Amino acid sequence: MTPEQSRAARGWIGWLQTDLAKKANVSLRTVAAFERGEITPLPNNLGAMQRAFEKAGLRLLFDRKGTAAGIACQAAEIDLTRRHSE
Repeated sequence: MTPEQSRAARGWIGWLQTDLAKKANVSLRTVAAFERGEITPLPNNLGAMQRAFEKAGLRLLFDRKGTAAGIACQAAEIDLTRRHSE
């Protein structure tokens, strides 16, 4: 998970940083510093944050190389072959 994905996911579901910290059982400082790009949280904290988003119904997307590619609703059946205007 990247800081950008975290900020986008929080925005999508309307969480403040304090909400994510509470739901992931990590410190507010961890969330804030991660989202500012100042730190990479310990793997267990990063995993807890990602699981909190997943429990809220979001899915973090990555490309074949493992690079962050966005977020989506878990229930969405994504069709990458279509454009919005079609």
